[in-house]
Amino acid sequence: MELLRVVAARARSAAVTDLAAKNQVLYHCTDADTVMVAATWRETLTAPLGLWLVVGEGYRAQLAARDLKTLAAIVPVRRVVIEAASRSTERAAVVAALLTDDEVNFSNDVATLRGAYNRPAPPRTIEVWSYQAERLCFGDLALTPQRRDVSDVELTYFA
Repeated sequence: MELLRVVAARARSAAVTDLAAKNQVLYHCTDADTVMVAATWRETLTAPLGLWLVVGEGYRAQLAARDLKTLAAIVPVRRVVIEAASRSTERAAVVAALLTDDEVNFSNDVATLRGAYNRPAPPRTIEVWSYQAERLCFGDLALTPQRRDVSDVELTYFA
């Protein structure tokens, strides 16, 4: 499996949607809200999208889950990577817990949720990955950077 992290400005949207048609892209916007930019691609995406979100005190995992759920109703979202200055795995677990139709009763080192809902669930299951120590992790699967290309769009290939 190869995932392609694409870091680009909003103005490079056409390049990102072109890459998403041929690769399993994880998009992160450098100059605007990543979710908001992805929402504008409703008419141009030809394949499900992946996002790379940075969460923390200013943008909590709970809000990221809400944003993902809303975005998934607009464009097809296959996966998301949760990056954080610390405890990215725990923050990713919060996001994953909130992407269901179920009542969420959950507690870990970053959040305690009791009787929480984030309905409706996305129309398709979204894989929630974490990024820590140069590794993308999803369950027992871990991918590492294999190569980087940098121009006006930064590409990192994980395998």
